[in-house]
Amino acid sequence: MDSTTLHSSSSILLIFISGILFPTMAAAMGINYGQIANNLPSPENVVPLVKSIGASTVKLYDADPRVLKAFANTNVEFIVGLGNEYLTKVKDPASALTWVKTNVQAYLPATKITCIAVGNEVLTLNDTSLSKNLLPAMNGIHTALVNLNLDKQVTVTTAHQLGVLETSYPPSSGTFRRDLKGCIVQILDFHVKTGSSFLINAYPYFAYKSNPKQISIDFVLFQPNSGIVDPATNLHYDNMLFAQIDAVHSALASVGYKNKLSVQISETGWPSKGDGDEAGATVENAKKYNGNLLKLISQKKGTPLKPNCELNVFVFALFNENMKPGPTSERNYGLFKPDGTPAYSLGFNGSVIATNTTSDGSSSSGGTTPLTPQSPSGYLTISSASGKLHFAISWFFLCLVGIVTGAWELGKGGRVRLRELL
Repeated sequence: MDSTTLHSSSSILLIFISGILFPTMAAAMGINYGQIANNLPSPENVVPLVKSIGASTVKLYDADPRVLKAFANTNVEFIVGLGNEYLTKVKDPASALTWVKTNVQAYLPATKITCIAVGNEVLTLNDTSLSKNLLPAMNGIHTALVNLNLDKQVTVTTAHQLGVLETSYPPSSGTFRRDLKGCIVQILDFHVKTGSSFLINAYPYFAYKSNPKQISIDFVLFQPNSGIVDPATNLHYDNMLFAQIDAVHSALASVGYKNKLSVQISETGWPSKGDGDEAGATVENAKKYNGNLLKLISQKKGTPLKPNCELNVFVFALFNENMKPGPTSERNYGLFKPDGTPAYSLGFNGSVIATNTTSDGSSSSGGTTPLTPQSPSGYLTISSASGKLHFAISWFFLCLVGIVTGAWELGKGGRVRLRELL
């Protein structure tokens, strides 16, 4: 068997395996495609993997030309990233115009770039120079899109860490940090004026990791539990992710932006491996968390506060990334291993993907026939990020589900430590 035939056969096998373990979802989902690794497959080989999990949108942390070219004419939508290091530069109109021409316009319309994420978790980095440049950079990129007549098809946003909240429990008490409120309100005004979404990265995993004896694993894993009832709204919550999302909605309402813009969960996931002190970072928990999350997405289920709003979630991440700094967990959030095989099964019965080999030896996947999913349990996490994560939980919460109240501080490297117990 020659190398071309071998490569074609192995590609067909990987597509088939991923189709069994990651059946196409009935509703849209997004996936984060990070590339801090030296052993990942080529972007051309990533295309069938993305399709096999039913992802309709891919979020990048840059605007990698190899990826954008590989996904041309695939109908997969893209959020491209503009790194924090470029914020100062793109405040300048000429620089912003050049960036958009080079990294967005050049790939349209073949590659469906629909959004630009300017910076990532900027406000919780405690870097005032970055924070003050965030909104001007967003305005600069948006103005460039307007000048190129692209603003109707490409929006501008930025992703925030959950640590922008001052309080989050009970969900109805959600408020933004007082020191960030002025900046956030200006960004929210930008979203409303331009029609873009508010992006938040939410990972209940870190809360559990920091205190596994006092935080209910069932609550963070979407497993059966008594849950809590928010005393202000009388809404019942049986998982931490929904409580976090609704805390964000409450925070938006508290500054006058109730029902004025959409909220997207731009990152959430669970590591399949961790260090000895990283409680919960196991293959089994990752299967439960992501499996149940995908199940909820497919059911088009909203949160208690927003039951009619479908979840708009980007799973973190597509691949394990072997060059990410920090604890072991940071390198093990992927749904796939670098060789393209699934990191674990998500507990579905499977699907059959028809694959045709073309005359040049390449493969193309046909339609999928997903079978009825089983009932895996799953939960949410919070990925590594710099800055502070204030995680306040009331004694009311403690009494009902045994989750300790307190404020959690997320330091550099994504480590959460207990700051205060009430």
